Amino acid sequence: MIILIPAYEPDQQLIKIVRNLQEADPWTSIVVVDDGSGPEYKDTFDAAARLGCHVLGYAVNGGKGHALKSGFAFITEHFPGHDVVCADSDGQHGVADILAVADRVRGVTAAMVLGSRNFTGNVPARSRFGNTVTRGLFRLATGQRITDTQTGLRGYKADMLPWLLTVRGQRYEYELNLLLEAKHAGYGISSVGIATVYLNDNAGSHFRPVADSIRIYAPLLKFLGSSLSAFAVDMVMFLVLIAITDSLLIAVLGARLVSATVNFLVNRRLVFEHGKDRPLRAAAAGYVALVLVLLAANYASIWALTSVSVPDLPAKILTEAALLGISFAVQHRFLFTRKGRSGQKETHTRPLAPAQFQHSLPLKSGHQFPQRFRSNR
Repeated sequence: MIILIPAYEPDQQLIKIVRNLQEADPWTSIVVVDDGSGPEYKDTFDAAARLGCHVLGYAVNGGKGHALKSGFAFITEHFPGHDVVCADSDGQHGVADILAVADRVRGVTAAMVLGSRNFTGNVPARSRFGNTVTRGLFRLATGQRITDTQTGLRGYKADMLPWLLTVRGQRYEYELNLLLEAKHAGYGISSVGIATVYLNDNAGSHFRPVADSIRIYAPLLKFLGSSLSAFAVDMVMFLVLIAITDSLLIAVLGARLVSATVNFLVNRRLVFEHGKDRPLRAAAAGYVALVLVLLAANYASIWALTSVSVPDLPAKILTEAALLGISFAVQHRFLFTRKGRSGQKETHTRPLAPAQFQHSLPLKSGHQFPQRFRSNR
């Protein structure tokens, strides 16, 4: 079992975690990734190296996803066949919880293990809100109920590491993408309850509320943008056709045909990661069926709401909001999902430039690995 700790500008909590892990299990191998923290943090990483950690790093901050991938690449090459547990460097994860996740990893097959917090006690508002929103969106997109989608304490079987290197994302969105891609890749998700710990109101976190939230919620934001664009096209075409034909039926049907076509092409090519993996004819047929079902549901819902004295506009808004969520879930989970030709999982390998070692890398035998990796810039 390898413990992987990505770290950006860490404080002494990193050294404390290393010491506690070594006291609990003297034979634990620990890999620490310096995610471009800079020269002022060299002493901290050198201290981790002196404690026996394998420390690697690079000059420019690449993000948590990049740090994790660099660690996975290193472990794949130098510790083949070893399972991995990833833990944060800011003291949020206790040793007992890290070892509990490690124990669960040993007992599962084809599944990642999440250390899931229960979010009780004094939890920062942004952390509670962020996890609630992400948990709801994740369930909408995948149909899976997960208590903690943002946990950094995760365990992976050794044979999952090649797949971990193929999943897109360089920063905080990478860990959510792993959850979104797991089912398509043939992996399950298992959870272990852990303590909810925030030190100094989570002051050690480098999460950027605006920029990183946009990255995390990008799939849904792109879908909403596509839907709004389709709505604008629908309105413009409706006005044009009603002026040309003076026929309400032709205007409604023609506008919906054009806007639905635009929406389908945008979703397939830009919104959903695997939109182009499904043959065009099959995807188009599925989309047409979805549009027809949603049209029927739209009419039925508005009729039902207005029949119980709900005004037209609120009925329309409530209906469209509900159907928007359903449309996103169906397209993400069924219509634009990745399918192998024989029903088997597929992976898409993308090149990853490993990190350049900047710190000592002591082995149990006292040897050191060659400095031959270069960083992404």
